[in-house]
Amino acid sequence: MSHLRQTEFTPLPIAVLTVSDTRSLATDDSGQTLVDRLHSAGHHLADRQLCIDDIYLLRAQVSQWIADPHIAVVLITGGTGFSARDNTPQALSPLFDKVMDGFGELFRQLSFAEIGTSTVQSRALAGFANGTLICCLPGSPGACRTAWDGILVTQLDARSKPCNVVPHLSLTQTQALASCGTRA
Repeated sequence: MSHLRQTEFTPLPIAVLTVSDTRSLATDDSGQTLVDRLHSAGHHLADRQLCIDDIYLLRAQVSQWIADPHIAVVLITGGTGFSARDNTPQALSPLFDKVMDGFGELFRQLSFAEIGTSTVQSRALAGFANGTLICCLPGSPGACRTAWDGILVTQLDARSKPCNVVPHLSLTQTQALASCGTRA
């Protein structure tokens, strides 16, 4: 219960992965939206990558981050739809130790207010793997804003009451603070 009494902000090291067969870092508006939001909230960008929508390449990149003790959160944008090349959920679900069912449900509820029934085509999901939170978001800047502003900004803030995900991350506060100066 000590996490309920935390009054100081803990900056978290966060990795951002954009899943796309067509974007580059220069044209990656969705990934940049997440980077801008996490910086504005006081978190640290630990790494940023672009990956084509390939199940095994996605698993390899995310597995590397899951094993890295200096990364607490992985935010993935893209590949959550229904096209033949949308593989993010089936690529990453097997890595989860625990699924955060409410994440996808809440994302779709928030998204419904913005895009109506089109939200049913989102397979947004989240879960924990090796103490790392992994969030899979649709590949539009609007969806990234919805997820960050409506869910992530408070869940990644140790001061949020009555609870947040920070105590469930494998990084201790000391590790999180130390890692913010050591990467990307």
